[in-house]
Amino acid sequence: MHHLAPYLWSLPWIIPPVVTYFRVRNSRSLDDESDIPLEDPPLVSVIVPARNEAKNIGPCVTSILATTYPNLELIVVDDSSTDGTPQIARDAAQRDPRARFITAPPLPESWFGKQWACEAGAKIARGSVLQFTDADTVHGADLVTRSINAMRRARAQLFSVAGRQELGGFWEKVMQPQIFTILAMRYGGTESVTKATNVRDKIANGQCIFVTHDSYNAIGGHASVRTSVAEDMMLAQRFFAARKRVVVMLGANQLSTRMYGSLREIISGWRKNVFAGGLDSVPFGKVGQTMFPLFLLMPPLMQLLPVLALVLVAAGLATSGTLLVWAAISTTATLLWWILAYVTIKENPLYALAYPLGALVLLYIFFTAVIRGRRVSWKGRTYISR
Repeated sequence: MHHLAPYLWSLPWIIPPVVTYFRVRNSRSLDDESDIPLEDPPLVSVIVPARNEAKNIGPCVTSILATTYPNLELIVVDDSSTDGTPQIARDAAQRDPRARFITAPPLPESWFGKQWACEAGAKIARGSVLQFTDADTVHGADLVTRSINAMRRARAQLFSVAGRQELGGFWEKVMQPQIFTILAMRYGGTESVTKATNVRDKIANGQCIFVTHDSYNAIGGHASVRTSVAEDMMLAQRFFAARKRVVVMLGANQLSTRMYGSLREIISGWRKNVFAGGLDSVPFGKVGQTMFPLFLLMPPLMQLLPVLALVLVAAGLATSGTLLVWAAISTTATLLWWILAYVTIKENPLYALAYPLGALVLLYIFFTAVIRGRRVSWKGRTYISR
């Protein structure tokens, strides 16, 4: 039995990726939905909250207005920008009559800025369907049509699209897959989320959320999630708790987002979400929340431990044959997982070799997020997530 020990010890590095693969592989895509609008298409109000998005807002507005959907209005909500965002948005719209531009009122003390801007846009929206989308997104011409058709078919009151993540530089290609892999391990694919029966297993992608206007008002709108850093996840959970149908689908060919353009942005962006937002998705109540810091640090530590063991053996600081076999199997399993991940997202699989570096940075992000607790800093503002 002793000779089987390293193989048994390796199972935690082998089984979770395999389970994740099978949970994700049956995800549904907007590619399978019709791109022909309904005969009497509902008015869709696209609401874009924007704070200091000068480099992103132009392509976002242009792509939204290039839609083939025949019944749409665009509402861009400026959230106290200081970089020319409102004018760039207006220029991109080229006086399109479907576009409106407003400025959010001064931010109340108890609100996050994004939720406040979304709420301001929703108040003047005329559509029976609202689409909330981020200013750093680029929309395919068929996004709204396919989404409305999917929403109607699935009878969803909240419908969210997970698009393609644009990975520009080295750090994006190393770090972004780390985060999204953890999300996949936690929530599975689109069908796992859609069919989940526990409210804690519901999630949405804040980059693109469609809701029926009536249902949105019924759950209290963004006011109901005004103090949550992960407002998209909490919105999905509010809808589900109110017995409204929440559906998630992939839209890699209909929506793309480049979330962060540098290592500094990656660290700052994810640090604000992972701990304060993750507390709201932890099962087992207070016990789960108490243990959450440990759960959060486990994924990067699990990646690093076998590599560290190999280094110790190579340096002659450890001589155990059992340790070497375990470390070799676990490292190989993790490397194969990352090769598969990069092939799946159509990136160079050689980036898989950098996974220990990614895990180190991830450990730093998670550790500092735990230290900060529920205090969140973003775009010049500091909030307390509750």
